[in-house]
Amino acid sequence: MIKVNVTGGSISDKEREAYIQRARTLYPEKRISEMNITVVDGDYVDIEYHYDTTPFQRIRRVTGYLAGTLDRFNNAKKAEVRDRVKHDVTVSDFEDVYLEA
Repeated sequence: MIKVNVTGGSISDKEREAYIQRARTLYPEKRISEMNITVVDGDYVDIEYHYDTTPFQRIRRVTGYLAGTLDRFNNAKKAEVRDRVKHDVTVSDFEDVYLEA
């Protein structure tokens, strides 16, 4: 159910459904949670869409492969991940770096 807020006037239920259908047609990959419709005058409206957040999976480059999880790695790749060295970068590493404008 999409929450629809109407300000500056009123619209019919049929028109409200048409705006919802238009949003679904324009943005089929996004889930719209709320719409703000501002009636400018009898013929024009401004529409603002609010979308649900889309969960995403973190993908990292691990030992030359793009991986979301390590569960499909064989024992050799799991050993590479376990034995790799992570390097830290500190602010003091950049003290002698100068940029010219």
